[in-house]
Amino acid sequence: MDYDFGERASELRGRLRELIAAEIPEDYLGAFTDDPADLEVAQRFCRTLAAEGLLTVAWPEEYGGGGGSVWEQTVVREEMWAHHEPRGAQYMGLNWVGPAIMAFGNDEQKRRHLPPIAAGEVIWCQGFSEPGAGSDLASLTTRAEPDGDGYLVTGQKIWTSYAQMAQWCVLAARVGSPGPKKHEGITIFLLPMDRPGITVRPIASMLGPHHLNEVFFDSVRIEPDEVLGGAGNGWAVIRRALAHERVGIARYARCDRLLSLHARRAGGVGEMTPEAQAEWARALVRVRVARLLAYRAVARQDEGIDDASASTARIAVTRCDQDVAELLFDALEGDSLRNRASSAPLHGVAEDHWRYAQAATVASGTIEIQRMLVARELIGPPA
Repeated sequence: MDYDFGERASELRGRLRELIAAEIPEDYLGAFTDDPADLEVAQRFCRTLAAEGLLTVAWPEEYGGGGGSVWEQTVVREEMWAHHEPRGAQYMGLNWVGPAIMAFGNDEQKRRHLPPIAAGEVIWCQGFSEPGAGSDLASLTTRAEPDGDGYLVTGQKIWTSYAQMAQWCVLAARVGSPGPKKHEGITIFLLPMDRPGITVRPIASMLGPHHLNEVFFDSVRIEPDEVLGGAGNGWAVIRRALAHERVGIARYARCDRLLSLHARRAGGVGEMTPEAQAEWARALVRVRVARLLAYRAVARQDEGIDDASASTARIAVTRCDQDVAELLFDALEGDSLRNRASSAPLHGVAEDHWRYAQAATVASGTIEIQRMLVARELIGPPA
């Protein structure tokens, strides 16, 4: 397949880099640090992108998008992730919540939710994982009991990114008794986070503020118009959402950029020791392979093909993410731990990248689950 994105995509990439250079500080390491100013940088940058029609390049025009191709959207993903995702928490709404609502929502849900996402005005969180149902999401126990024409939801979610700041939650809960297949009865709800009965508790972690939270639901009222895709049809929504999420995390682009920055700091690849040159080259090859697998997954999704290509890409991206993290740690030695100190090499990016690379092993479904999905496609499910 020809992966030349075309002149329009090339111009888009150039414009995004201009905006990033003008508005994002050189030492920016993402929105969720101990410095509240970093979050404000992301919120302001989202408004800038929205004003230029760059926040939802590939969305249909009727939903506030630019009507562009999935490859233009891929350019946006790559430039955002290469520069520490300056869209911040908006990433989730843009990458998969909005597309899920387009695919499964009714007209009223589309009118209500898509314009604010396209304008960068609303933050969503994802209420999927539970203490006993992380990678095995079909085992979730949060229940939605019928209550008049709506539901009352009781249960707990965990590892919920952005829950402290989100206005809305895409919540997975079970309606009715489980059937022969565990995913039967799972339903997706579009729930405002200020609804009475919701409690959010942050979980301290090495990823910094806002990333991980527990969310408790105590008989939370859900209205009938807050069901997405119909009662009991949540598994189809979840599958679509996770496929978009896995492809949307373009951390291979960050790895590519970090390898370039490392080489520049060393005075060029030719100035490295032969051993360091070989390791750098091996890492670059793994990054480029991950990029091509991601492109293949994007192409398959665009063709409407539902297969394990997104899982294949996710495995490759996770591995190259961790390989580059180890390479930077080895190359910078003790300086790699001087996170964001004024004199830290590459503004402390080595430690930041290493921490996130470890978490990548479990994000969007563990790497073991991704391998299982690929294996099932190749050899079929177990007898």
